Amino acid sequence: MGELYPLRMVPGFDPRPWGTYDLSPVYPNQKFSEKIGEAWLTGDNCKVANGPLAGQSLAEVSTKYERELVGNAARDPGRFPLLAKFLFPHEKLSVQVHPDDAQALKVGEPWGKTECWYVAHAKPGAQIALGLKNGASVAQLEEAIHQQRAEELLNWLNVYSGDMIYVAGGTVHTLGPGSVIVETQQQSDTTYRLYDYGRPRELHLKDGLAAVKLKAGSGKVVRPGPTQMSGGKSRRGELVAAPYFVVDMFELTEPQALSTCDDSGKSSAQILVALEGCGIVQAAGTEAVAMAKGDAVVVPACAEQFTVTPQWTLEFLRSRVPGSQLPEPETRI
Repeated sequence: MGELYPLRMVPGFDPRPWGTYDLSPVYPNQKFSEKIGEAWLTGDNCKVANGPLAGQSLAEVSTKYERELVGNAARDPGRFPLLAKFLFPHEKLSVQVHPDDAQALKVGEPWGKTECWYVAHAKPGAQIALGLKNGASVAQLEEAIHQQRAEELLNWLNVYSGDMIYVAGGTVHTLGPGSVIVETQQQSDTTYRLYDYGRPRELHLKDGLAAVKLKAGSGKVVRPGPTQMSGGKSRRGELVAAPYFVVDMFELTEPQALSTCDDSGKSSAQILVALEGCGIVQAAGTEAVAMAKGDAVVVPACAEQFTVTPQWTLEFLRSRVPGSQLPEPETRI
């Protein structure tokens, strides 16, 4: 593996007006003096917590090691391809839209922002909004924004723990309160805010309305049930397979060997996000890395093989870039 090894990342806590002081579902021992909306896990500025690279940003490590870290499935050898983060909505987020790749290129961005949301926790009545109601047009949305009633045109959905939501670029969306979300997305922070309930924040109507797609393939992902792994009670389930990312859920009670290559033969860095329990991640020739609830570990593509060993039990998400071209997932609204 050379100089690389599994990297435990330091969460970057981002204040947002719709956030909360209490992140106890994920970070029970953290105390905050301002409302936190997001915990960034693999952003460009997120720091490495362990080993010789401790204190370096993921962007710095990506620039130095390129394909050794990100793999040959990633489009850009010098930039980490996926951003993972927790979202803690305590109030409604702004109504927003992200550009798809084509629209992003028009405004000078390298790529768009397609994302997915895994609902880790949800209180009764928790909702998201995804897309516009049938028959609504972009012109009607613009009029509703100016009339301070944009919420009325949104398609609101109840969400439950375990749901996986696919949010294609170009989809108007927002989150309501009452859930904790694990978001996996293209490594981009291009967000156009369309409506913000009167909060004194800038709107981006020109670029935002130009990015809106009325049909974008977004929705709750239709997926098969989890697969029982041989020899024990561990389970694995594919949550979403999409053009930019594949996300799996693991519930382990015994060690599990994993690979940084998929069936195509191409490799990708692996993002492991612990949801419950704790465990150890180890690649050959490297020190073991502990992982507990709220932690993210980035396994470099050059590791090829690695093992995750639970301490009692461990529930985690694994995200990676697919090595072959995948279609958008089957979804329902």
